[in-house]
Amino acid sequence: MPNTAKPHPIEISTTALHARWMDLALAQARLALETADVPIGAVVLGPDGEILGLGRNEREAHGDPTAHAEVLAIREAAAKLESWRLADCTLVVTLEPCAMCAGAIVLARVPRVVFGAWDEKAGAAGSVFDVLRERRLNHWVEVFPGVREDECAALLKDFFSGHR
Repeated sequence: MPNTAKPHPIEISTTALHARWMDLALAQARLALETADVPIGAVVLGPDGEILGLGRNEREAHGDPTAHAEVLAIREAAAKLESWRLADCTLVVTLEPCAMCAGAIVLARVPRVVFGAWDEKAGAAGSVFDVLRERRLNHWVEVFPGVREDECAALLKDFFSGHR
């Protein structure tokens, strides 16, 4: 009797998948350079990998101190889903989220964050603070740090070396 079972799809390791998703965030970071904003990019992905929201720093472009990449990506994803709850989504960002962005991530109930470079001055996912895994809050986030860290950090280093 012939085997009629369907072949299993090729599974990609989590590390490889995160690295591929970081391409999307890096592309957004590079777009931020066009408006002289700090090159940080973010993307919110649904459980099936669908792009739900894209964001890049737009503080300079809009004169808005809250226009961080993560916040803008979360807003776009929530609008697309017509829900503030981003359950089963993943946020990918080129730089460790700050306290404001970490707070937005927790409040949006994002379960996973993948980030590239560490932010030793303002990071809130383990560097300075750890808002994303603060047990006193009502939601905790799984964190995958250091994805394509060198590439993400180099983009920021190049930007700031040209502005000093």
